Parts: sequence; C-alpha cells; structure tokens
Amino acid sequence: MLLDQLNGPDDVKELNDEELKELAEDIRRFLIEKISRTGGHLASNLGVVELTLALYRAFELPKDKVIWDVGHQSYVHKILSGRRDYFDGLRQYGGLSGFPKRKESPYDAFDTGHSSTSISAGLGMAQGRDLLGEDYSVISVIGDGALTGGMAYEALNNAGRFKRNFIIILNDNNMSISENVGGMSKYLSNLRAAEGYNHLKQSVVGTLSRVPVIGDELVGTLLRTKNSIKQLLVPGMWFENMGITYLGPVDGHDIRGLTHIFTEAKKINHSVLIHVMTQKGRGYRPAEKNPSAFHGVEPFDIGTGKPLNEKRYPGYTDVFSREICRLAGEDPRIVAITAAMPDGTGLKRFSKLYPDRFFDVGIAEEHAVTSAAGMAAAGLKPVVAVYSSFLQRAYDQIVHDVCIQNLPVLFCVDRAGLVGSDGETHQGIFDLSFLSSIPNMTVMAPKNLWELREMLNFGIRHEGPAAIRYPRGQAYRGLKEFLAPVEYHKSEFLYKEEKIALLAVGSMVSTAEHIRLKLKALGHACTLVNGRFIKPVDTDVADELAADHRYVITLEENVLRGGYGERITDYVQKHYPQIRVLNIALPDAYVEHGNVSLLRSELGIDSDSILERLREEFGDFS
Repeated sequence: MLLDQLNGPDDVKELNDEELKELAEDIRRFLIEKISRTGGHLASNLGVVELTLALYRAFELPKDKVIWDVGHQSYVHKILSGRRDYFDGLRQYGGLSGFPKRKESPYDAFDTGHSSTSISAGLGMAQGRDLLGEDYSVISVIGDGALTGGMAYEALNNAGRFKRNFIIILNDNNMSISENVGGMSKYLSNLRAAEGYNHLKQSVVGTLSRVPVIGDELVGTLLRTKNSIKQLLVPGMWFENMGITYLGPVDGHDIRGLTHIFTEAKKINHSVLIHVMTQKGRGYRPAEKNPSAFHGVEPFDIGTGKPLNEKRYPGYTDVFSREICRLAGEDPRIVAITAAMPDGTGLKRFSKLYPDRFFDVGIAEEHAVTSAAGMAAAGLKPVVAVYSSFLQRAYDQIVHDVCIQNLPVLFCVDRAGLVGSDGETHQGIFDLSFLSSIPNMTVMAPKNLWELREMLNFGIRHEGPAAIRYPRGQAYRGLKEFLAPVEYHKSEFLYKEEKIALLAVGSMVSTAEHIRLKLKALGHACTLVNGRFIKPVDTDVADELAADHRYVITLEENVLRGGYGERITDYVQKHYPQIRVLNIALPDAYVEHGNVSLLRSELGIDSDSILERLREEFGDFS
C-alpha cells in the first residue's frame, strides 16, 4: 500500500494526482479494516478522506490549526499525522482516542467531542493569533448537521465582523444548502477566490469613492447591483449577508480542486466559508446505503456490514422506546422531543407511530428543552429524550424555562454513567449532581428494566419537572421479584437485616447485590436499599436504619460532588453521628475512553474493588 510508504505528513504534498487517488483508496481500506475490529465512527471518516488530504496539501500542519467540529471525523487526520500504527488500540483504554486530543498530538489543535463548537473555537484562536502577532491559518471544519446548533450561528455572527483571515469549511454530506453545483458555480467560486479578483474589486471601489460629489453614490449603486446579481447566481448569500465570503459548493472528493480553493482562501483578509459537498460512507457500500447505521459502529463483519455481537436482550433504550409508545397510545397529550438522536434515544419507533407528536429539533439541546417548556405550558406532556452528556448543554434552560415555572417536562436521560469508548466528552457522570442542584426537579434512577417502566409511568403522572437516568447497554434483568410501587421520594428495601446497610441507586443496585452476597459469605449481615430517588433524597430510610445499623455505604455511578451519597451523608452525620458512612462514587475527574467493565475496575466501583475498600475502611466491621 502507498499508505505504508508515507514517512510523514509532508509526503502528501509530493504525490501526483494518480498517487493521491491510490492513497485515498488505501486509507478507506485501512479505516474499514481497523474499525471493523475496534468499532468507532466509520461513515463520517470515509466521507472526508479527500477533504483531509487537501487540507494537508494546502496548509502547513501543525503550524496551521485545524479544528474539527465534534471530532469523530478526525481519523484520517490522525492517520496522516503519524498515528497510523496506533489504530489497533482505537477507543480502547490507554489507546488512541476517537476524538482530537491536544495531549495526544501537536497536530490536534483543540479538543472536541460535542457539536457546533468549532467556529467559536476557531474564531477565538484566530483572534489570539492576531493579538500575539503570530502568523498561521486557522481552519474550522463543521458539518451541515452541526449548523442546526445555535452556538454555530452565534459564532458566524461574530465571524462576519472579523477583518483578518479565518477559514470555515462546511462539510455538507446530507443537508442540501444549495442545488447550484454545476460549472457556473465552480467558475464563480474560483473567480471570487482569486487574488486578482479581490484586488480588482478593492481598486474599483477605491477609485469610484474618490469621484467628487457622486463617488459614494456610484459605489452604493454598484454594490446594490452586484448583490442583486449574486443573489440570483451565487449560492450562500445568507453567509455573504453576514459579512462572510462564501465559496462553493465544491466537490469534496476532488483533491486538486479542494487544494486550489483552500490555497486561495488563505489570501482573503476576512472570514471565508467554503461549502464542500461530500458523500458520507463513501467507498464502502453498506455505509453508503445506510450512513446513519454506520455513524458509530460496534465491531462488524466487513462482507455483510452486520455487527459481530448481536444483542441478546433489550437495552434500557429499547425498554424506554416501547413503554413511551404504549403510554402515548393511552394519552394523546404525550409528545416526544429529541435533539438529532431519534435512533440513539429510542424515539424512532415513536416518530413512526405518532409523527405529529414527534419533534426532532436538530443538534439544539437548548431549543429542545425550552420548546418542551412551551409545550408543557400549553397543556401537553413533553418527554425529552437525550444523552446525559448532551443534556448539560441545556442546563440554563432546565433552570430558567422549566424548573422556575415548575412545568411537567419529563427528561429521559440515556447513556448515564460510564459509556466507555467515546471518552471524556461523552461519559454521563455529572447529571445526578447538576440536576439535583435545581429546585423543583425530581431525579430518579431505575435498578432494572421493570423499574424503568414504572418510573416512566410515574414521571408522566408527576406534576412537575422530573428526570429518569439510565445507562447504556443491556438492561438489568435481576431482582425482578422486587417491584414495590414507585412513590414520590420513597426508597425500596430489598433485603433488611442489621449492622451494615448498602444504599445504591440505578446501575449500582446490581453491584450492591453482588457485594451483599460476598459480605454474607464472610459472615456479615447486610441490608440492601434501592434508593430510587436521588432528589428528593429519602431521609426516612436513614431514620429507619439508625436503630440497628452501624455502617452505611452509598453507591452511585456519578461523581461524588453533589450526588446521592453526599446528600445521605449530610443527613446521617447531622442526626446520627454514631453511624459511619462511606460514599462509593466516581472521582472528581474526567474519565478517558475504554471498555466500561475495565473502567469500573480502574475507578474502583466494581464489586471486588468496593469490597477491598470496605476492608480498608472498616476492617472486619467489628
């Protein structure tokens, strides 16, 4: 493979057109082979192969700075920047991240993981460059889907006033912004990017403005005429009207054309947006046919495209999907809102059954929450399905628009706790803390799939804001025999003994069940409580335990600060200082990527690690 002969990023500049085509094919084969084993983001990376090669030809990396919005499409960039040999450990513990990481390589200019941030970061970097008197290009690469996020528009608004070079590349692989992809559009893009054109334009305006009396009027007439013609012929006038030069659309798989446009864009002395059309999943037929299914994949068979490990049991997302559809069939006021994640959150089924009551707002979590508040104020029962790490983007809206008004919006918080391979930006380990800090909010976590159903029923009936958080993956099927009715702020006693009490919430209830069995085997009686409600926390359970328990251990898959354990500890220490309390939670840190089971062990929240911690803290519980 030609890919194997590359010794460094600059080698890309030395290749001719045929060699570049061969290299693009090599990269696609490499990506398919590696991601089929490790899992990862496939379709988006297959779509940006030529785009990335053109970036490496037109710019001097890492001196010039490329910021990848979201960052899951940076695999090709990682291959070309010297990390090809690390792809066997992609998204594995201690291995290569699936997102840009500054600590991983000087070629990664900015850490990303969430959407719609690259233009803000790039503009800030360009402003820093100019204030420090430095000389390099800043390029923000943003996808068309990310332009549904409001933050991108805030950044564009400011970029339009920036009077130094700043390049935005719009990678359009789905949403059609313009139909004008033909020869005239290509001609206009090349003409308007050319250095001579820009000098001529400035010269004409300068000359006319010096004509006595009527000069300024002539300039105004010329500009109005020019803009009227451009409105008809040139796509992207919306960007132009913001003060950003628009170039494109450009074929995103034409390396020579892309390199030329990128090179010319460097000469424009203000913000410029290059609209690049790419095909998501290009070069792998299953991904071309169904790019959304190959956005983020588990290990798969290359021949068929099918996952190697089929699910044997339903996940929490599946349980939510079926139950919310059943409830919606009984109550026409139930509506469902998602922020560009109908498949991931399980609302795809709802969208087909109740299309008029389903709202996908795009990558706009803030709008999702406030629009849900408006629906609730109008008398509907909105359910917002969202990943934990994305819900934090709408914290202000939860506080200001939902909870201050005490509106009945139900948040179904998927991917809560450790999610694994996507790393720091995607671990859902803060939601218990930030949701529990908000007045009027009720926060719950189910121990198994049956309890999730019951909590959904409770949440729909609840007359104020509520959140149910549940983890990624297979739903726990144990403890089925324990299903007391869900009552507001009430815990559930699973086993009641004496001396030692384990108080666990959500995913940690099954872990606590294993710990209890191990303690029993060591001769220690042990109570097990399913906390259910993180807010309001059930203090009555502490009162009940006080008479015959000396040790209380809380367990949660969330950071300690502001979580369930701190609330229990605060109450117990104030009222029962004789009881020793130990909190088991995640550390005050960002958790890197890796297999969830391995991460639980490394972070000390698996049953064996917790049992060892109990021995260190309490000895033989004498």
